[in-house]
Amino acid sequence: MKELIYIGVGGFLGTLTRYAIQLGIPTSNVGFPWAVLLINAMGSLFLGWFFTIAVPDKITPQLRLAIGTGFTGAFTTFSTFTLDMVRLSESGEWIKAAIYLLISLLVGLILCAWGIRLGQRILGTRRQEGDGS
Repeated sequence: MKELIYIGVGGFLGTLTRYAIQLGIPTSNVGFPWAVLLINAMGSLFLGWFFTIAVPDKITPQLRLAIGTGFTGAFTTFSTFTLDMVRLSESGEWIKAAIYLLISLLVGLILCAWGIRLGQRILGTRRQEGDGS
């Protein structure tokens, strides 16, 4: 039951963060969902980084749940991404829908990989400092 509280607190904070970012990005005149693309890209980078550095001896399982599942799960927005895809497709904006799909997938994969590499570098630096090297 405690796990649900950790996830809920993280989810609450992730939702507020997403909302704040969406308020800061004006709606595009061309009907392209830039805010959702940016949020999902940031979430991909963050989640790759976080789960690389969130090693069990450094971060508690509760914090992993709060941040990894709660915060990031609420911050990123796959359901909004799919809704945008359907709306673009139904309005005949097939090219925009295809571009949005490709950019979302490619950017998400690339940034997640970068996040993992960043986490590995941080861990490598910490290990070297800990070894006295």
